[in-house]
Amino acid sequence: MAKILILNPNSSPSTTESVSRGLDLLRDGRHVLDCRTLQEGPTGIATQADIDRVVQPTAQYFADNIADAYVIACFSDPGLALARETVQAPVLGIAESSFQLAIGLGDRFGVVAMADHSVPRHKRYIRSLGLGARLAGDLAINVGVEHMDGAGVLDKIVEVGRRLRDQEGADVIILGCAGMGQYRQEIERILDVPVVDPSQAAVTRALALLSLGYQTAA
Repeated sequence: MAKILILNPNSSPSTTESVSRGLDLLRDGRHVLDCRTLQEGPTGIATQADIDRVVQPTAQYFADNIADAYVIACFSDPGLALARETVQAPVLGIAESSFQLAIGLGDRFGVVAMADHSVPRHKRYIRSLGLGARLAGDLAINVGVEHMDGAGVLDKIVEVGRRLRDQEGADVIILGCAGMGQYRQEIERILDVPVVDPSQAAVTRALALLSLGYQTAA
């Protein structure tokens, strides 16, 4: 049975649990979806310094833990390039995967960010992937990852998603944090547009690669 290792590179078990709950609908008994927490990571990945701090530990964690595919469950995709150089199995970043899924679901996507200071970093990444023209907007709810299970978070995400849809012209909404995935179905029901959970997007890509027998390039 093939195993996909999904690593949350912050040290918050609640984020890992949220990611795992969001993946329940993909658990069909044919693959193992193993969600882990990087214990030495920061409590949340909010700055470039946080990202830089977990690049090497993320790649090393994958090197030390054998799996058939790997997923970095953080919307900054920290250590993605290094991890791909470190292990031979496919490595998927949830942000990159969510963008690729979104452009297949609509014309322009909007990102619900965690914090205002994340927005410029998201935009740089999107431009680096050649998808700048497909970005309708990137707006923040300004809630810390440690409060993602708190009262009112769903309402904040819906409010920002509605602004992205109605004011920025987004016809697909991307949830810009691994911890938001638990709300995907309810947000999609309320906003009546496709809503992408990045962790689901990455694991779905990994499942497709494994099912079709693809190997990474040498």
